[in-house]
Amino acid sequence: MKKAFYKSIFLAIGLILGSVPFVSCEKDFLEEVNPNELSTDSFWKTVGDLELGINAVYNSFKDQGIYQVTSEINRSDLSWPGWGRPNTSNEYFLQTFTESSGAPNGKWQSLYKGVFRANQVIRAYERLTGTFEGEESQEIADLIYAEARFFRGLFYFYLNTSFNEGAVVLFDFIPQNDQEFKQPLSESEVIKAFYREDLEYARENLPPSYSPNLGRVTAGAATAVLGKSYLYDSDYTTAAEYFKDVIENPDYGYSLVSNLGDNFTSLNEFNQESILEISYTTQFKSEESVWSEEQVSNNLNYSFSPVGGWRSVYPACWLIMAYKEEQVDENDPDNYVTVVDEEGEPLTASNGEDSVVLRPYSHRTSQSIALVDDILPYYQATPAQAAPFNNGETAYWRKYTNWAIVESERDFNPAQRSGINMRLIRLADVYLMYAECLIKGGTDDAGVEEAMRYINRIRRRAKTVLLGQDGTGEYPANQHDGVTYNARTLMDHLMYVERPLELSAEGHAIRTIDLRRWGITKERFEELSVGLYNAEDHQFIDQKGNQATRWASSLIRVSTVDEAHNRYVDRSMPASNYIESAHAYWPIPNSELTTNNLINSNSDQ
Repeated sequence: MKKAFYKSIFLAIGLILGSVPFVSCEKDFLEEVNPNELSTDSFWKTVGDLELGINAVYNSFKDQGIYQVTSEINRSDLSWPGWGRPNTSNEYFLQTFTESSGAPNGKWQSLYKGVFRANQVIRAYERLTGTFEGEESQEIADLIYAEARFFRGLFYFYLNTSFNEGAVVLFDFIPQNDQEFKQPLSESEVIKAFYREDLEYARENLPPSYSPNLGRVTAGAATAVLGKSYLYDSDYTTAAEYFKDVIENPDYGYSLVSNLGDNFTSLNEFNQESILEISYTTQFKSEESVWSEEQVSNNLNYSFSPVGGWRSVYPACWLIMAYKEEQVDENDPDNYVTVVDEEGEPLTASNGEDSVVLRPYSHRTSQSIALVDDILPYYQATPAQAAPFNNGETAYWRKYTNWAIVESERDFNPAQRSGINMRLIRLADVYLMYAECLIKGGTDDAGVEEAMRYINRIRRRAKTVLLGQDGTGEYPANQHDGVTYNARTLMDHLMYVERPLELSAEGHAIRTIDLRRWGITKERFEELSVGLYNAEDHQFIDQKGNQATRWASSLIRVSTVDEAHNRYVDRSMPASNYIESAHAYWPIPNSELTTNNLINSNSDQ
């Protein structure tokens, strides 16, 4: 990997340098270094060069190789890995991946490419600062430096929480030759101290917001990542301080959007709930391959969508049922919908007013997944009309797909492109992490009431029943579940209900890391492996007005099942295969192990 990585890095430098014109007289040419051997020091001269450099870092930030979205989801308890039940060969779902697997190799390379690019900007700034012409240029350079520190910190946060129990290779310098790329592993605590220093600098020196450059990273994003890093260490007190700042700091101005779906489509991007978001678009670079690093779109829509896509990942049975069974708040008027006839005209009730019924599923359910009998449109039709719901498929994620604006993902030209931004951190996630801190992971009853307040803000937006007793809390008029919670039962709710339903398939490996840090991954797989499900047929009117059937398309729980015909088994093989020491973290990839003898000699860390 080192030689390939080394080449890719200098290709990245070449991409930056390629945009800079080189003009000189003959004497200058004779005295200058060979441009084919251009050193990094001779390139970085102006604030404009720093701007080119930070653009390359942002380019790494959008690299889908960092996030490995479908592989990370399949490693967790959230999914079935694509077309066809009950058998799969997906190594991430089955927990049979190794250091040779594509996901850890791609993730490692993408993250270290980002680290190298950030280091280029950081070292150039440190060498050039004080030499820029004018105060404005220095201020621009200062901001770029803070952005580069943020990204280096973020990339190392991802490396530390993804690989080898946190022990990875640390680059706080720019390697000048192939040998310098060969570095030993640094212990997890060393990596944490390093990236937290970067993120603290970013927190103090980045602005709280930008106008109009909404896609740039902010102090609030740095604060949220720092909070996550301490939560992942179970340091609830420190994490809570950062999360409270994110929530209450008026300079950040974060708040929940009223429509949960605004966090999943291209219609209201960079909204007030978004804290860290990757910008994608289909408006530019149509000539680039969808797989090109220079592409500014993503192709997650093809992975998730059953309408013009590959539907290579969809929700697990337990998750589908949790969404279906989420109780709708009968006291919320938004949960009542008008009944219409086949012509779309409202039906009249006995009192002369429009006939209304309680919506079948919660707002959160409808915005998160597509169910065959839901009423929310899907690709300009009903879900049953638009999607196949065959081969044991009983739900699809709406997230990452363009169901709200096209009839098929193939409507985009060129194909396999989506402009939906990826929301890595949003305020709802911070609310739930803060709630976890308040009850100290389920050990402190003193924080229960305050924790429920933040959870109920999310549930009220989801239009599902709130936690606690009717007539209490911040929203006494809403329907409550009548349960008296303590720290332990509220923590169970966070682990098995609120976080997976609110955040399913989102962010950077959220569910995989949650299960690991709670120490329940194998236990969870074992529990889910004995779940019993079946599916019922669904009758509907197709788009030609004819009666039609989606066979075995509506998932149900059952008490017994014919094992010879049970296609709805989610986690039996993962439960058997999962070994914490081998699968809790990605292994150091073999492309690194085979070329870096210093890692091999330090592999016990």
